[in-house]
Amino acid sequence: MQCPGDRRVEDLARARRPRPVPPTVWALPAAESADEDGVVGIGADLAPGTLVDAYRRGIFPWPHRGMSLPWFSPDPRAIVPLDGVHVSRSMRRRLRTCGWHTTMDVAFDEVVRACADRRGADGTWITSEMVHAYLQLHHLGWAHSLEVWDRDRLVGGIYGVQVGAAFTGESMFHRTADASKVALVDLVARMREAGGLLFDVQLMTEHLRSMGAVEVRRAAFLQALGGCVDLDVEFDAAARSVARLTGGDVHRTSPASP
Repeated sequence: MQCPGDRRVEDLARARRPRPVPPTVWALPAAESADEDGVVGIGADLAPGTLVDAYRRGIFPWPHRGMSLPWFSPDPRAIVPLDGVHVSRSMRRRLRTCGWHTTMDVAFDEVVRACADRRGADGTWITSEMVHAYLQLHHLGWAHSLEVWDRDRLVGGIYGVQVGAAFTGESMFHRTADASKVALVDLVARMREAGGLLFDVQLMTEHLRSMGAVEVRRAAFLQALGGCVDLDVEFDAAARSVARLTGGDVHRTSPASP
């Protein structure tokens, strides 16, 4: 297992840059054509070119048992404002005293598999095919992970897809209380520092709402996404102490309302 003190992490100054992917062989429908459940279409594949094209269009795959692969563009869409992430007093105390560190792209495989191993309805959609597809995207520089470490133990993380200045969070996990929250807060800080503009979390949950996520209409989301996908944004992937997040790298606000 990789740990933050390892030389490999010290040498990893930047997240992987995206490499060109073959064009998809599928003609994906427009996100605006989604039905009342947010379904844009059924079928296609999880090839890198298909996934990159879909994320550029504001569409994402969400497997459901007993049916061919559905693709979604929900309305409303949940996002985390980069200047509005909520950090409670208790979380700030946690950040100052836990001694944790974070990295990017050091343990992508472990983060994805930990998210897939979560029990319950919100973990079952990460099928083996999805794991393989996002590992491919990671190797091509389009998918990234943020890891939270307690010494050499991976205690939490988040992974998702970056297209230009937009990042779509796919899933997160924790093995220690608050570790997934720390992952989200740290990734928001890194996005802001890198010049990122849009943090998409797809669908609202109470957990995300408590962290400051808001809902926006699909049309507004797609307009914002269109201004992001062709920008060049490069994350700093160096290991960091999470204590730095109490020093002005996050904005403490009240949870925003939709």
